[in-house]
Amino acid sequence: MTDRSAPEEERSDRAYDAALTGRLLRYASPYRAQIAIAILLLMGGAAVEMVGPYLTKVAIDQAIPENDIAQLVRLVLLFLGSILAAFLFEYLQTLLTTWIGQRVMNDLRMELFRHLQGLSLRFFDRNPVGRLMTRVTNDVETLNELFSSGVVTVFGDLFTVLFIVIAMFLLDWRLAMVTLAVLPFVFLAAFVFRGLIRKASWEIRIRLARINAFLQERITGIRVVQLFGREDDTARRFESVNRDHLQANLHAIRYYALFFPIIEVLTAVAFALILWYGGLSILQGTMTVGVVAAFLQYGRRFFRPIQDLSEKYNLLQGAVASSERIFRLLDTPPDVVDVEQPLPLPAPGNGEIEFRDVWFHYGSEPTPEQSSDKAGEPERGDAWVLRGVSFCIRPGDRVAVVGATGSGKSTIINLLMRFYEPQRGGIFFDGVPISQVRTSELRDRIGLVLQDVFLFSEDIRSNIDLGRSESAVARAETAARRVGADTFIRRLPDGYDHVLGERGASISVGERQLVSFARALAFDPLVLVLDEATSSVDSELEARIDEALKELMRGRTTLVVAHRLSTVQSADQILVLHHGEIREHGTHAELLRTGGLYSRLHELQFAAGPEARASGKALRTPAA
Repeated sequence: MTDRSAPEEERSDRAYDAALTGRLLRYASPYRAQIAIAILLLMGGAAVEMVGPYLTKVAIDQAIPENDIAQLVRLVLLFLGSILAAFLFEYLQTLLTTWIGQRVMNDLRMELFRHLQGLSLRFFDRNPVGRLMTRVTNDVETLNELFSSGVVTVFGDLFTVLFIVIAMFLLDWRLAMVTLAVLPFVFLAAFVFRGLIRKASWEIRIRLARINAFLQERITGIRVVQLFGREDDTARRFESVNRDHLQANLHAIRYYALFFPIIEVLTAVAFALILWYGGLSILQGTMTVGVVAAFLQYGRRFFRPIQDLSEKYNLLQGAVASSERIFRLLDTPPDVVDVEQPLPLPAPGNGEIEFRDVWFHYGSEPTPEQSSDKAGEPERGDAWVLRGVSFCIRPGDRVAVVGATGSGKSTIINLLMRFYEPQRGGIFFDGVPISQVRTSELRDRIGLVLQDVFLFSEDIRSNIDLGRSESAVARAETAARRVGADTFIRRLPDGYDHVLGERGASISVGERQLVSFARALAFDPLVLVLDEATSSVDSELEARIDEALKELMRGRTTLVVAHRLSTVQSADQILVLHHGEIREHGTHAELLRTGGLYSRLHELQFAAGPEARASGKALRTPAA
């Protein structure tokens, strides 16, 4: 199985955790007021934590020996009050910190989604959908844990530790030094496990992304899997991916299973030291029982936030692993960007399209040897898909682009829509270079219908108007009537409110294409672009679409890409692409008279006999 995710999974071991953490904290800056309130609540809770042990000392050293029942009752009531106050502080700060975490993650997830929508198609060509879903869901959720139970609550732990240290030194500085003697070993354990846990977090995220990518691809292609009986093979391959994820989690569990018991052992050692030194001091008469009892409580409360801090540090390591991947995605620039001062298109516009010496390839820059093509053979590898393409479509003309598979027909559409940028040459819309035009303005003037129709799991009306405006609803129904889609839509149980299955699976291929026609025409585009738009439509539906198109194309520039020559015979001009170059152009009749490539394509599609079909091999080229 090809691992397309490998480049993204490279992990950097540079020590820039602080930089990443600082960048993460900037997402919390809009909620500074709430964070300040949460810190005050944490400080209050930490202060209340100090009350109980001190009250215990007073009870043991004063109230009980003096048989002062009234004082003992007051101490008990104060102790209960401190517990209730601690509960209230913890409840309020938990609500607030969780709210902050959810808001921050909502903002980050929206930023990720907006950024993904702005990336160029070249990025999605290289990155599986499952991996991107992992970034927006699982990786963001890891950061949610950091903000909800990590960043802000760290202050509470720090305040608790600080207040306890002060209290212990005020009670007895010598016993405090004995209690804190184990701290160097705690820091050493945290340092040793830091790298191990961070590496394990990376491995888990990598393998989770692979699982999501595998599932997305196989579930989307379930028909192919079942058609060719590949269920067992797919299950075996998923078992391998799933086992890798299991092993990565087991490694992380092993590290945690070692780390936390080590902290517990060190805590027990600290208690033993308190009992040893405190017991000797009591026997020598230099310390009271109440002080030792208070230290035991302070020690328990001291090492609990220390353990929490260690756990939060490990949580930070997991967050760093996720944040590196998220920020790498956010830092990925789109290949196609609008210039700072875009040029406006003429209003209302004419719909003139011109390609001037356009060269394009999907990979890296070809070498001069590749570009020369001295032998006239098709290029290989990172070859030019389009090579010096020049043509002009006048306003209102209907121009068709034909050619063998891989000749570059769909690439012309991709460049016109600015899904990609050409490496050389220029493309002009109404005389303005599209590289200098705002992309949204350009695409607003073009209605595109693709061969592979994509419909959303929403009602038909939403699939036509895409929720643009209230006024678009009437235009959606008008467009559906004009392309002949209204007839079958009215027959559906809920008409235009009928909810389609995923990718429109609940209606036929031909009906999906009719809906896509209505979508393209709902906003009266200046230019129509049809990419194999009728290739999957039966003859009856194709006839209905052709009738609608004759009316709709009147006065509108139309670019048609087609394999089936029957759909382009009435075009004003036909461009014949071969190996990324325009080899012929003219009307249907003119091209037939020349006896060139178009004539041979026409013969292959309409002439009978195995000899004609066999000769089609000469026109086949690698896919563009």
